[in-house]
Amino acid sequence: MSQEGKTCCTGVKVGVAVPELKTQVLMPDGSFKDIKLSDYRGKWLVLFFYPLDFTFVCPTEIQGFNAKYEEFKKQGAEVLAASTDSVFSHKAWQEHGLGKLKFPMIGDTNHQVSSMFGVLVEEKGIALRGTFIIDPQGVLQSSVINNLSVGRNVDETLRTLEAFQTGELTPCGWTPGQKTLGK
Repeated sequence: MSQEGKTCCTGVKVGVAVPELKTQVLMPDGSFKDIKLSDYRGKWLVLFFYPLDFTFVCPTEIQGFNAKYEEFKKQGAEVLAASTDSVFSHKAWQEHGLGKLKFPMIGDTNHQVSSMFGVLVEEKGIALRGTFIIDPQGVLQSSVINNLSVGRNVDETLRTLEAFQTGELTPCGWTPGQKTLGK
């Protein structure tokens, strides 16, 4: 088992409110904007980190979230992508290969956001593949982190979001429409 490098071990924990932070994003219209995580209060938020712009696995994930964006919106969720690249790099990548996205991209060049969520590989200055689901009150409900080489499953992220939104206990393999273990 190889280890890609040390990560920050002080990430936000599941069941705890996510601290406030301010960061810059590339908006879907190509503009740059400062946002705060509290801007998303009242909605579910899916925040996903990827290692680097202009790479091989990352665009498959980003385009996967983009393809399912309307399904996340139907569930009352917003999506945010994040990497340690700059918003300028994000813009260049969208204009030269990645394509237009429906959700903002965080430029975490100071590593504040990736450190806060415990996904920063300090020696490389990049983020692991972390996926975080934050509820409308700002509490972290789910944290899934993959090492650099394995992409995530966007359908599983959507299923997990929907399971949390039931407010019930859901069994292994539960899918929307099936009975929960509650009422």
